[in-house]
Amino acid sequence: MLVDTDVLIWHLRGYPNATRRLDELGALTLSAISWLELLQGMRNKAELLAVKKMLDKRSARLLPVTEAITLRVTELMESLTLSHGLQMGDALIAATAIEHQLSMLTANVKHFGAVEGLHIESFSP
Repeated sequence: MLVDTDVLIWHLRGYPNATRRLDELGALTLSAISWLELLQGMRNKAELLAVKKMLDKRSARLLPVTEAITLRVTELMESLTLSHGLQMGDALIAATAIEHQLSMLTANVKHFGAVEGLHIESFSP
């Protein structure tokens, strides 16, 4: 299962449902894009160290953006950006899940609902 950035944020903010669900997954799998989104939201080095520690503790595996993912994200954005407002970050994360044949855990079902072939597990904080 690929964990979307929002679930990680809920966990980092101390929401017990997020922590519980991540505990059930064991090792985390996330798109490199989710890591970049987390980095983008860092306010200081202490937060950066806390996130790195959390990812290390949970044996997080970062899936890089590959050529296949790039091709898939281009198709997704060409077909869904104008009609559904699909943004680049979400498209990259969705393409990663599809290319690795992983379902995706997210609270942002609305962002991903139009992506054909993406299996979503809805998360509620």
